Amino acid sequence: MNPKTSQKANILVLNGPNLNLLGTREPGIYGAETLSDIQQQLELLAQQHSLTLSCFQSNNEAELIDAVHAARGTVDYIIINAAAYSHTSIALRDALTAVAIPFYEVHISNIYRRESFRHHSYLADAAEATLSGFGSYGYSLALLAIIKQLQS
Repeated sequence: MNPKTSQKANILVLNGPNLNLLGTREPGIYGAETLSDIQQQLELLAQQHSLTLSCFQSNNEAELIDAVHAARGTVDYIIINAAAYSHTSIALRDALTAVAIPFYEVHISNIYRRESFRHHSYLADAAEATLSGFGSYGYSLALLAIIKQLQS
């Protein structure tokens, strides 16, 4: 274990609908990196701090909810980019609050510079923090915040 990280932790990274298309989907908004690229960067950062990281993507709301439920008792933190479900899914919010796992909400684009329906997130007020507009680096920032919490 990295001496800078005071405890081992399991991190789950969840990605919602259409994020499997990163790299080709509206690169002017979402960038050229693929979801695989982002996951590889996170895995490297997690390894450097002796953390266990698992990633899951689904276009299906029920599968994301099932992944949250399955995390109960085994996962210490969740990083989630629920994509459009951030703006529509009370069920996903309820799952996250029910399992009581601290989570960080990530949006690649700045949702407040986009269409007004994207300005509200059902997850934001329950999240430890929301990172919006940092591009794919928002995922790393969320993981760095977790690492900082583990060090304190």
